[in-house]
Amino acid sequence: MNITTIGRSMQHDVDPKRQIITEVGDTKHIQLFGTQVLVGIYKRPEKTKGGIILTPNAIAEDIYQSKVGLILGLGPSAFVETDGKWFGGLEISVGDWVIFRPSDGWQLGIGSRECRMLEDASIKGIVGAPDLVW
Repeated sequence: MNITTIGRSMQHDVDPKRQIITEVGDTKHIQLFGTQVLVGIYKRPEKTKGGIILTPNAIAEDIYQSKVGLILGLGPSAFVETDGKWFGGLEISVGDWVIFRPSDGWQLGIGSRECRMLEDASIKGIVGAPDLVW
């Protein structure tokens, strides 16, 4: 199966990145410590491009089971390393879609969006689109 097809499998009426940023609102008053990373949880839209309608329960479960989030904030030491062992010199920044284990981090709500606070080492990768991982 083509990865481009997988990454575009959901029908987004609103850009998911823009939706998360809007629902979270202004984060300038949230100061993160150390290696903390704040991510907005990706929730799938109601409908796939193929026309399949997801149940409200399936969408609601994304709050707990989503493995993808949008980086909204970084602590001053997040992704900073001296030996290159963890992140291999990758530039990881606010606005990137990242993947993580659903059980990692601290769940919290900011604005009207579910978010998660993670240690930078809990981030396992970057993805180009949130629909690439489910």
